[in-house]
Amino acid sequence: MATAPHPQSTDELFHALRENHQLPYGRTRTVTAEELVDAAERFAEPVPLIHALLELQEAYTYGSDPRKSPVVFARLLTLFDEQPDAFDERLRAQLFWRFKWVANALRALPEIPLASLRQWLTEMRDRYEKEGLGLQPYYGQAYQLAVHVGEDPTLAYELWAGRRRTPHSDCEACEICERALYRVAVGDDERALEVWAPVLAGKESCQEEPARSVSYALLPLLRTGHADRARELHLAGYRACRRNPSMAGEVGRHLEFCALTGNEARGLELLAENRNLFDEVDSPLDQLDFLTGVEVLLRRVEGLGHGGLPVAGYAGRAWTVAGLCAEVRGRGDGLAARFDTRNGTSAQSGRRTVRLDRAPLLDALELALRTRGLDELASGDAAGVAGARGAGVAASASRAASALPEKLPELIRRARELDEEGHPDARACWARLRDLVAARDYAHPEDPAVGPYVRLCADLLSDEAYRAAERGDYASAVDLHEEAAGLYEDAGAPDDVVLARACALLAAAEAAEAAGEDGEDEAEVKAAGLADAHAAVVRLQEEASGLAPYVEGRLLRLRASALGVRLQTSGDQAHAAVVFAEADLLQEFATRHGLTTQVSGAMLLRAGTYALSGDLPAAVAEIDALRDRLASDGPAWHLPRALGLRGRLQLGLRDAAAAHADLAEGLRLAAAWPADAVDTSRLHADLAQTCLHLGRPDEALTHLTRSAEVDLRDGKRVDAFCTYSNAAQLCLDLGRIEDSIALLDSLLGEPDVIGGELDDRLVAQLRLLRARALHAGDDLKAATAEFVALAAESAGWDDDPGSHAMIAAETAMILAEAGEFDRAGEVAGRALAAHALSPRYELISNCLRELARLRAQQQGPDGLAAALAHLDEAGRVADAARAAGFQPVGRSLETALAYEHGRVHAYVGAYEDALAALEKALALLGEPGAEEGGAGEWAECVRLSGAVEGIYLERPAPALVRLDAAVARLTALGHLEECEPLASLAAQLRDEG
Repeated sequence: MATAPHPQSTDELFHALRENHQLPYGRTRTVTAEELVDAAERFAEPVPLIHALLELQEAYTYGSDPRKSPVVFARLLTLFDEQPDAFDERLRAQLFWRFKWVANALRALPEIPLASLRQWLTEMRDRYEKEGLGLQPYYGQAYQLAVHVGEDPTLAYELWAGRRRTPHSDCEACEICERALYRVAVGDDERALEVWAPVLAGKESCQEEPARSVSYALLPLLRTGHADRARELHLAGYRACRRNPSMAGEVGRHLEFCALTGNEARGLELLAENRNLFDEVDSPLDQLDFLTGVEVLLRRVEGLGHGGLPVAGYAGRAWTVAGLCAEVRGRGDGLAARFDTRNGTSAQSGRRTVRLDRAPLLDALELALRTRGLDELASGDAAGVAGARGAGVAASASRAASALPEKLPELIRRARELDEEGHPDARACWARLRDLVAARDYAHPEDPAVGPYVRLCADLLSDEAYRAAERGDYASAVDLHEEAAGLYEDAGAPDDVVLARACALLAAAEAAEAAGEDGEDEAEVKAAGLADAHAAVVRLQEEASGLAPYVEGRLLRLRASALGVRLQTSGDQAHAAVVFAEADLLQEFATRHGLTTQVSGAMLLRAGTYALSGDLPAAVAEIDALRDRLASDGPAWHLPRALGLRGRLQLGLRDAAAAHADLAEGLRLAAAWPADAVDTSRLHADLAQTCLHLGRPDEALTHLTRSAEVDLRDGKRVDAFCTYSNAAQLCLDLGRIEDSIALLDSLLGEPDVIGGELDDRLVAQLRLLRARALHAGDDLKAATAEFVALAAESAGWDDDPGSHAMIAAETAMILAEAGEFDRAGEVAGRALAAHALSPRYELISNCLRELARLRAQQQGPDGLAAALAHLDEAGRVADAARAAGFQPVGRSLETALAYEHGRVHAYVGAYEDALAALEKALALLGEPGAEEGGAGEWAECVRLSGAVEGIYLERPAPALVRLDAAVARLTALGHLEECEPLASLAAQLRDEG
């Protein structure tokens, strides 16, 4: 099937070739290149056909299809022999450069006889000599063949490496890699890394580098003790080669690196991400390289006892680790044997054996912020909410398993006793009972003390309902509580019926948070619903009679909680008094009946209410009293929550050190209890915030990721993804760009994200953050593609035009940075249209000013008119903002606009206009004061004014007066750092004068 219209002229053909050249390597680009060759043949002109054949050979070469590349080159060589004049200097250079491509392609095909490989190299040498070209590229290919075959490469290396490079030599980066690999082969890792240094530092690069060198350098870095550098390069290097069929060998080496550093679970995740390589790599040599890396990983996972894990493999069937390992072993051994037969040596099998037999180099190396072990994969933790829910009770189950009664009646009674007490170990009992009841051979005990089977089913539904509410799934909680109430009624358990219906009422109020009519305030709707739920629970309690004290206590707790949440939702201080009244009622009742859990709950609620009322000292006093009571009377599992609240209160009182101490102690105590029972996730999140206040961002990052991990295990995936998003942003702020991208890639690769099950706006937020990280990492092409896609998708967000304005504005700036000004203008127009619906004055002004700056910077005087048009539009935005009473953060929009006028005119050489605009900006800024914030902008404006006046207008004297006065003022105000660029420019003007 044709992928594009057939060109009707040579101009259309060349345009189509240019467009196809911009596509990523792969099947689409290759098929289009084939079609364009067919189209070029119809013109009966050699030059269009030459260009089309060159494009097709490149598509085959970098699309990992070595069998077809030599065939295309043979046609090119025939054309050259028959019509040499059709090849200008550039085409001739490309032709002779690609002799090396053919040599590489033939070497990758075991069906090509060794004699034919040598014959091709002879052809290459003869052709080069005939053209008067240097032979260094020929000797480079001869060396690579010697290495591949397994001959002693010493002489071949010296004949190549000792020669001067020529215009047809491999690029500097590729040759550096070959020289470094020679050092690795002789066991000199240190020297290899010295040779690799320019490539690994990004100073030398090409189509394949530094990704190829990085993949080979990972193990030498580990062997020489540079684990942190290996980790850094793994993150960046893997991203550059993932899912790329022409870099399958590099992917295999990254999988091997994971296997040898205790990151087997990450290796399996990366393998799943690259499952396309099983079917899309046509190069046998690349297949061998990839499959050997895969087998290293799978053998390691199987050796650790996880051969039954599901794993991504060849299409068409489901694979386990053990099954895929056997399949890969057979294919890899077969490929190595074919190459050895062709080469007449055992070199390929020998190298493969060395890799497969290599022992792990490190027990554990943390490669990514989101770390998971094989045990978690085996438990299905990542498989979705159901798996996560089971894992949520894992801590409780493992801690309490030894204490669980073995006899079923005792287990049921124990579960109910613990549940009445509110003890976290009840969860382990319910989990065990859920498994027993689900078994085919389950037989309910005939024991009056246990009650009928239907009551146990109701108990299990109630437990599931509580878990759903904790995850924020209130709709499910309502259904489960209502179903449980019906079963309790059937079982003749009236107390439990009342409690289940009361829980359903409160969950329904939470579930109805956003169910109001258009125009209604969501907070008001929720507050009203909670007030109604409180009244309904009161009626339920009043209408019931003979309730057990623990049920009365729970109902009182639900009543107080409903009013507490209403206060939190509305923020109306008039609602505080009734919360205190309900809390006092609960505390008095619980104290009278010895319900220690409810006493603690009442005191926690009082402390929280004081905090919401703004009386933090009173809240701390209440928590201190509770802490003393918990220490003497319990329950012990409430201590972590109490300390967590105390830590948050201390943070509100601006005592970050005390907050950290409380939260850290709470986290230490929480380790004794199930994470969801003591809100371990919240403790980590609060510690992260506290660490940021203390200037310890790395520690904060650790707590953020641990908070997210806990939420994931408890099935709170939205909360987890939001926290991971915060962690990724913090990484970006800290300059840990690759960590940020790796974390986001991991999240975006989750099954529920790929399947569209997660909230689309949350996914868009993750993608937007990834696009920003890619941009920060100088991957402009990938960042642009992601921004453009997001801008197109967000255009349909009719309910949120402001977010579309933000995304479109950022996209326009990225496109302009890439020099695509027409597209940038179109997207900026869409941002303006969305801004008209939901104003984003500062954002849109920034976008328009940046488009103007980039136009002037990249296009000079030719771009001035378009740049000024952008600035005029920014002026209209500033006028509208002023009329609307908008107050920007920092400098005014008018000041920013004047400054940008100065920069734009300076870029195009209109220096008088530039100086006038900058002086206007200075007047709008006003003189700086002693406070921080405005001095930096003022100093930069002075510096640019001084440069324009002193250097470009060649008026150093007034420029020096301006600069010296500014330095004196800033020095007097204590802004010494801001003085440095001004003093440096003044010194430059004096030296030049």
